[in-house]
Order: sequence, then structure tokens, then C-alpha cells
Amino acid sequence: MKLDGPSIGIAPQIDGTGLVGLPIWLWNKVSPSTWGPITRTAAVPGRSVTATATAQKIVWTMGDGSSVTCTTPGTPYQPSYGNKKSPDCGYSGYSQPSSTQAEGRYTVTATTSWLVTWSGGGGTTGSQTVDLSSTATIDIDELQVITS
Repeated sequence: MKLDGPSIGIAPQIDGTGLVGLPIWLWNKVSPSTWGPITRTAAVPGRSVTATATAQKIVWTMGDGSSVTCTTPGTPYQPSYGNKKSPDCGYSGYSQPSSTQAEGRYTVTATTSWLVTWSGGGGTTGSQTVDLSSTATIDIDELQVITS
């Protein structure tokens, strides 16, 4: 059974630039190995065990001390959404530009908590939580407006 950390989707895009105060959209690019569920059975003559892995949540640490917990994979951002907030998995926005960070970018870490349950011959059952992470960096700039 192959399980992976999230395949990070984020707006602003990883190679793009966002602005201080604008909402950040977060999502997992869903595949069987990044969100599941996945079920596998292993067998030898007279015995078998079946295991199922199901993603329970993703915790996003935003690189500024904030975190977001999502129980869905999130909604992929589309340009037609404009500056709206994500309906199910997003961050309200950074309060400082990423130039304040040592690396000049915010490092976002997404950790999926998988629940793996299994059952085997003779009524044996069990479960285990497995946490798998992925990271991405994003650039956040500040825009100042001068009015007359």
C-alpha cells in the first residue's frame, strides 16, 4: 500500500506571488495515494489480512506560526473566484510579506493524517494513525496604495 503526503495545491501558485491580507486557497490534488481510501489484501494459503487507509484531515502550517486544519481535500482555486475565500480549506491571509522570512518565502507544510485499519483471520483487528507531510514555498508581497 503506497500512501503519500498531500500533493499541494495552493493559490497563489507556488511559482506566483500573493499579496498581504488576501485569502490563501489550500487543497490536496486528490489521487488514491494522497487522499484514499485505499484497500489492499495480502494472503498466504489459509490466511489473509485486509488493510484500508483513509485520510482523516490535513493540517497546514503556514510558516508564520498559524495553522489550518481541513477535513476535506479542499477546493482547487479557479481564476473566476477572484479574491473570495475558499469554501472549505483556506487561510485568511498573511499579515507580513515573505521578505520578512529568513529565506524570503513562506514555507507551507501540509500533513495528512491517515487512519489505517486492518482485519485478519480469527477476528484480529487493529488501527494505526500515519502522518505524511509535503512542503511548498510561496512568495507574498506587500502593495501600498497612495491616494490624493
